[in-house]
Amino acid sequence: MSPTSPASPPADTGGAQALYDELTDDLLYDPAIGHGTIMGHPCIRLAGRFVTCLERNGTGLILKLPGDRVSALIAEGTGVPFTANRAPMREWVTIPAADRAVWRSLIAEAVAFARSTL
Repeated sequence: MSPTSPASPPADTGGAQALYDELTDDLLYDPAIGHGTIMGHPCIRLAGRFVTCLERNGTGLILKLPGDRVSALIAEGTGVPFTANRAPMREWVTIPAADRAVWRSLIAEAVAFARSTL
């Protein structure tokens, strides 16, 4: 009998959504942070500036960060480029794996980046 690789498990969209909700709800103590929309999709904003959202398929975290940080996350394999109309956006990255520690840290970075642009 030859070894076979197991099929990839289905995406756990409920887990990613629950993690996103938990981590972003923790931000709402700050009156400058609130729920908003971007292109008709729910997101988190700081004083009107985009911070983060969950991918439309409910699996990956999208963040706006400084361009050099986005490049580093992509180079290390943590993130993948976020594209709009097939063009990668320099200050946007998608983090496909739902990881509490990584998401928490990167959401904090995205909040700090949004605050620095006010």
